[in-house]
Amino acid sequence: MLRLFDTKSGRVTDFIPLDKTHVKMYVCGPTIYDHMHIGNARPIVVFDLVYRLLQVFYKKVTYVRNITDVDDKIYRRSSERNCSIRQLTEATEKHFLQDARHLGAAVPTFQPRATEHIAEMISMIQKLLDKKHAYIHQGHCIFSIETWSEYGAFAKKEYTKNIAGKRVTVSDYKRHPFDFVLWKPSRGDEPAWDSPWGKGRPGWHIECSAMATKYLGENFDIHGGGADLIFPHHQNEIAQACCANKDSSFARYWMHNGFVLSAGEKMAKSLGNFYTVRHLLQQFSGLALRLMLLSTHYRKPLNFTENTLKKSEELLTKLHRPLLRHGDIVAKKQVPSDLIEALSMDVNTPLALKILWQYHKHFTAQPSPESKGMYLGALEILGLQPITKGETDTVPPMVASLARERAVAKEHKDWKTADKLREEIKELNYEIVDTRDGYKIYKL
Repeated sequence: MLRLFDTKSGRVTDFIPLDKTHVKMYVCGPTIYDHMHIGNARPIVVFDLVYRLLQVFYKKVTYVRNITDVDDKIYRRSSERNCSIRQLTEATEKHFLQDARHLGAAVPTFQPRATEHIAEMISMIQKLLDKKHAYIHQGHCIFSIETWSEYGAFAKKEYTKNIAGKRVTVSDYKRHPFDFVLWKPSRGDEPAWDSPWGKGRPGWHIECSAMATKYLGENFDIHGGGADLIFPHHQNEIAQACCANKDSSFARYWMHNGFVLSAGEKMAKSLGNFYTVRHLLQQFSGLALRLMLLSTHYRKPLNFTENTLKKSEELLTKLHRPLLRHGDIVAKKQVPSDLIEALSMDVNTPLALKILWQYHKHFTAQPSPESKGMYLGALEILGLQPITKGETDTVPPMVASLARERAVAKEHKDWKTADKLREEIKELNYEIVDTRDGYKIYKL
């Protein structure tokens, strides 16, 4: 039995899907105005693991992770860089997807862009207006929280606290300070779409309610994201969906990962402790980042330091070493039941990693098709299996050049030079493995 902590109920509970043959999950994705930072990376890894785990238990899993490409931050950044909004969003989305692959994350079933679903958002807003849950003032469509008695229940006391820094604006066009924008007029040269209320663009919250409903239906199983989204974003998503659709309770279970701290402090550019995944990938492998992110239970705060990441890189190399050493052993992957049992207890990754090391120890001491199969299965469910060339981006030119030089040295039986070049490649966080069909290059 899979058990998960449900934010809505505030407790660990048995996971019982609406359809026992088809589980549906929605996770809030990136706003594509800048590179993914280490805090953004945590939900990517956490919910990728949840996706893998669900696929063990259920025949079909639909995983939706949206891409926000309409937002004030995007418009400001495109102006700062003197480039078009399209140029910014396309480049940022490309980098995000590359970084996600380096983190070992599988591609979701659907990755809908907000700008491709304006019609669905307009339709939901119209329902809210028709049912008197929204009003129009000064060119804005506003959700009225006082029309829904359950508003605030999901976020518990969060909504009554000081919310400075959150995406909540207290404006003169709102009847209540916590009323939120569904649609607003565009300014100047900002993108705008036609609507029954004039040209404009959607608010932030409506996009997820509309896209989740389109791809997963009015009711689905799991909604995930970072803890920072509980209020106002997820509270507002619930309000919109439940008020727009008569019989909707929206997501049945809500999962939230904890914050990432930098050396014990809140991560912020102003403090100089802000790290992007793209920057870290220049020194460390994506799977080392993944291993570090899995080392702490997903609901607890994770304290990031470069020393911790260095240690994870060393551990990852140790994890992969027996696979390189015994590459000739043909094995069929088998997912260990004890590891699945550990993950079934609210995605207990610290315990799962302890079990992984037990399989590593057994395979190292007694290499065989059986021990390798179990070890490969354990690595794969955690997303820590080696990423080979072809599964990630092109090998860097320097690494490819050194590999070619090594091949020439081997042809001339210059073993000393070949060994030296192997070490140089390893220093660049790549491993070269000789096979019958030539060499293969692995990202460590």
